[in-house]
Amino acid sequence: MQTATPMRHDTNMRHNFIVNVMDAAFFGLGMGFASYVTVLPLFVGTLTSSTLLIGLIATIHEIGWQLPQILTSARVSRLPLYRRMVLLMTLHERWPFLALAIVALLATVLDARLVLILTLIFTAWQSLGGGLTATAWQSMIGKIMPATVRGRFFGLQSSASNLLTSGGAVLAGILLGVLPYPYNFAACFGIASVGMAISFAFLAQTREQKRAVTQTEPANWQVFRREAGAVLRDDANFRWFILARILSQFARMAIAFYTIYATRTFDITPEFAGIITGILSLTQMFASPVVGWLGDRFGHRLVLAGGMTLMVCSVVLAITATTQEWFYVIFALTGMANAVQWTSMLAITVEFGTEENRAYYIGLSNTIIAPATLIAPLIGGWLADTAGFASAFSVSIVGGILAIAVLLLFFRNPVSRKKKPDELVTA
Repeated sequence: MQTATPMRHDTNMRHNFIVNVMDAAFFGLGMGFASYVTVLPLFVGTLTSSTLLIGLIATIHEIGWQLPQILTSARVSRLPLYRRMVLLMTLHERWPFLALAIVALLATVLDARLVLILTLIFTAWQSLGGGLTATAWQSMIGKIMPATVRGRFFGLQSSASNLLTSGGAVLAGILLGVLPYPYNFAACFGIASVGMAISFAFLAQTREQKRAVTQTEPANWQVFRREAGAVLRDDANFRWFILARILSQFARMAIAFYTIYATRTFDITPEFAGIITGILSLTQMFASPVVGWLGDRFGHRLVLAGGMTLMVCSVVLAITATTQEWFYVIFALTGMANAVQWTSMLAITVEFGTEENRAYYIGLSNTIIAPATLIAPLIGGWLADTAGFASAFSVSIVGGILAIAVLLLFFRNPVSRKKKPDELVTA
């Protein structure tokens, strides 16, 4: 029996690998021009001085991704093909950028409060669209990509995304500094919508084979409660995974405030904000393939613990930074932590369960942590406004240390790594 690389093993997988990486690349380009870390918070900062509302932008993005996932799990678990649902739902995470461009154009005409409300509405819509897509999308990837290469797939996908995100972020910083307000933000959001359209065209090229569906009961509330309850009741390892994810939300809470903290503390320029966002994306781009390779070979548990350690280090540096130049390092560490968070978290999530109940694992692993995702930045914003950023960042440090402890002491990899990944794919 001859060993073969995954992409030579299956023509459809090679095709899917390419088109889904390209999908992520142009999605990343769009997100670079409409970053939830810099561009959108800066736009909201022109409409309000509330740290709480500015910090809420990144929270809306994460909540929208996480909260709806369990709502679609019963439906997804009964689909012989996931692609159609993915394409229908993902439209809702793409068109709002065009709406944001129009809102930005009207920013000097409409009342600032109305512009702020519309911005929050379309931001929430975009994020919820991602969440409604997420369970079907992750299930589709889990189906078309073998377990032994998923880490590398997610890593290369993330790398391609962040390559274009970094370029988009730098260009966005230039546009924000060169064009007058509000045309600078309108241009950024408009270019983001173009990137999303190109991304959709690649995603639509995904090839998927029908699977046999063994569940014949309708996806009603009783079935959902029984199957989701069984996952939580019977899988203790999955419960430790959920706890680690909840704690990680408090550790990552500080990221939402980095830009506004740097602005208020060191009076950074929009160009500098664009550069550090580019550093964030470039670091994530280079780190993601390495993270995927390490996770495929040694398991994603240790990689997750290492990523959380990097996150804690970035928060410590943010508290102790004496000049704005420290944010080059802070955003680089954050980029590496983000690479772990995306690559290993996605890869390990689809390792739980079987084809029949995987959608429940995916949905539960994200929806259950949504309250923590919402509460953490609210606590952080309140602490920043009342006691200072150091207090908010201290909560992140404690959350990160506890998450590391859970990952190292209690959680175990769902899939054994006794064999080398390449040895498990043969032709």
